[in-house]
Amino acid sequence: MSKLSEYKKKKEFLVCVDSDGCAMDTMDIKHIRCFGPCMVEEWGLGQWKEEILKRWNEMNLYTMTRGINRYKGLSMALQEINEKYTPIEDLDTLVQWAKDSPELSNAALQRAIDSRDSISLKKALSWSKAVNESINSLPEEEKVPFKGVREALAFAHDKVDVAIVSSANPDAVLEEWKRFGLLEHTDIVLAQDAGSKAFCIGELLKAGYDKEHVLMCGDAPGDMDAAEQNGVFFYPILVRHEKESWKEFREAAVEKLLDGTYGEDYQQKKTEAFLDNLK
Repeated sequence: MSKLSEYKKKKEFLVCVDSDGCAMDTMDIKHIRCFGPCMVEEWGLGQWKEEILKRWNEMNLYTMTRGINRYKGLSMALQEINEKYTPIEDLDTLVQWAKDSPELSNAALQRAIDSRDSISLKKALSWSKAVNESINSLPEEEKVPFKGVREALAFAHDKVDVAIVSSANPDAVLEEWKRFGLLEHTDIVLAQDAGSKAFCIGELLKAGYDKEHVLMCGDAPGDMDAAEQNGVFFYPILVRHEKESWKEFREAAVEKLLDGTYGEDYQQKKTEAFLDNLK
């Protein structure tokens, strides 16, 4: 897999594909079993565990904040907890960092910790590391692609370049895609360490693609926003309807991209279906 700075297009069309919750059926399990429970543990919220975990899952999986960066999601959740359940020490520092930091990663958070003494930043980093450890310990048989993904990517890759554009941990993305034979149907892997999805798509466009020849395939509003920021098309994988979404991707979306009809009524239809599916 080439680096972004060295990437060269092979075909005239490009499909960018998100990983967690889009190609890989890993988003629900990671939030339900790792992100939320690790937050409850780190901040000692066991007294309100059931209500807090339900709300975490709503925010991160089933509403318009689905797919939000982990630190922005944490900031939102802790602000609600601070107002509804119990005070969160030094919360303002974490909220401000999540709002203003140009990079939202463990490394960036460590740099912020090195420059100031903040209990909330330290706890956020401890939580994030615990989340990664928890995700790594999930049984491999529970981290699988959605049905139809491999066939859809193989079909598309015969006709278009394929880039993974994900905000997930790069090691996890590579391991999961390789294990299920998905990596062979891609040309470049761009994960959390490569920059935002919008940035990555913008850099890929520099390889010489016409914007009307580029499609972002994703499951979250952030994927749609990244596509819109770059003036490229968006194809949604609908939460709770992933199998059907991938079937339509293979049977209709790819061909519409190739024959130049994607930007007609089809894009509007898919956008409306996506927004209606997330309340």
